[in-house]
Amino acid sequence: MQRPGGQTITCVFTPPGLAFTIANSIGFHIGGGGMKRRETLSSTAAALLLTVLCSAINALPAAAQAPPEASAAVPKAGSFLLTVFLRHDQTKTVEQINEHLKQTGWYDKFPPDGVEIVAWYVMMGIGQVVILRVPAEKLRDTNRVIEQTAWGGYRTEFYPTYDFKPVWDAIPHHRP
Repeated sequence: MQRPGGQTITCVFTPPGLAFTIANSIGFHIGGGGMKRRETLSSTAAALLLTVLCSAINALPAAAQAPPEASAAVPKAGSFLLTVFLRHDQTKTVEQINEHLKQTGWYDKFPPDGVEIVAWYVMMGIGQVVILRVPAEKLRDTNRVIEQTAWGGYRTEFYPTYDFKPVWDAIPHHRP
């Protein structure tokens, strides 16, 4: 983001914490040769202020979405977990994507009957990630609903998924 006076602010969000890099404000210049320190008296003070602010932000309680219960990720007999990436078509605005989804019946048809949504996350810069519990006989229905309603608003990717955490927990030679 460009601020008046030519100062550039770049925010980088990295899980699990929130990190801010304020480039020119703390005395750094990003140029052809990489990031170089500018010799200014205020850079040390700005860096100290940034450290204090970031520490204060990270000390606040997080209001994050709770992960799905462990039992939710366990497939039922005859079903499997399917992770679906719904990547935003960045040539369209969110309003255009939502209008497309409305016109194609996405909101009425997804997920198909018998398919359960285990988790649904928004990933900034990517789109949405949906984890479904799909009975084997509903795989084609799931694919068809996405083809008929989501395509045009999203680029899609599918990944068969399983919960590795119980396996990891059962391995005796790992750190908790």
